[in-house]
Amino acid sequence: MARGSRPKRPSAKAAGDGNKDPRAGGRKDARPPKDRKDTRPSNDRKDARPPSDRKDARSPKDRTDGRSGHERSGRRDSRDGRPSGRPTSRPPGAPSDQLEGRNVVLAALQASERVKLIHVDARSKPSPKLQELLELAAERGARIEAMPRSALDAVSVAGVHNGVIAWAEPLPRPTLKQLLDSLDSHEPLLLLLDEVQYEQNLGAILRSAAWAGVDAIIIPTRRGADLGPVVQRVAMGGAEEVPVIREGLMSALAQIRRAGFRVVGAEADGTKAWCDADLTGPLAIVMGGEDRGLGQGPRSRCDEVLCIPGRAGSVVT
Repeated sequence: MARGSRPKRPSAKAAGDGNKDPRAGGRKDARPPKDRKDTRPSNDRKDARPPSDRKDARSPKDRTDGRSGHERSGRRDSRDGRPSGRPTSRPPGAPSDQLEGRNVVLAALQASERVKLIHVDARSKPSPKLQELLELAAERGARIEAMPRSALDAVSVAGVHNGVIAWAEPLPRPTLKQLLDSLDSHEPLLLLLDEVQYEQNLGAILRSAAWAGVDAIIIPTRRGADLGPVVQRVAMGGAEEVPVIREGLMSALAQIRRAGFRVVGAEADGTKAWCDADLTGPLAIVMGGEDRGLGQGPRSRCDEVLCIPGRAGSVVT
């Protein structure tokens, strides 16, 4: 080697292509494997461990089989929040009217013999109300079966059954003519609902109507909520007290007026406060639906339209 000359560095090819690290510019990374950091994006990394050695860091309640909670329970929620699940099965030979909750079933037993089958949570704690229900069911000849809670949950539609679900014959459906002929009160009170869509609202109206002494509720033939499990659950026995009649609203108003009833509408923009109106004698009150209020047709048949006075701007109408 000539004096003063510097030795040549070996080329990458001479050093061996196997020792070349492209991230280090051709230099071999001498660090131990545990000190090296993987700079690749997380998407490109593959877990070389066998599946049995991998740990799921999620909590047990977050680990599912890929279905949502509503899908696993057989239910889903509709856009308005109402439970839209339906019973997965009905006991063979059971009637079609499903009642859920102790108060609802007890009210049905007190009113008639239409309840035929009752499923009770096998692990329900004894209580005076449950004891009364079971004794009355035995008197009425209803069959009682103890069931696991999961079986009741599987067929529940209303979502809250309190450990009791019953099946009963449908409620009687009198015609408007039959009702008018049977009224013996000097001041009968009827309530007409123009397209009330939500089951919870119809149930709440039924409950209030039973307390107020309404003789019947009339709903349109083809529109509006029907007397399903949710309605009867919210009504808390009101459906047993107040008959619900399906009748075309305009036809019903014509019959009611001929029978001597005074017809008043209830609307936020009514021309008179209810407390200033004469509400004595045979009376029919017409209420509108949730979305558009009192329709123009029924409104034109009212003697007057009343409102409940309130503070201006306090609510959105």
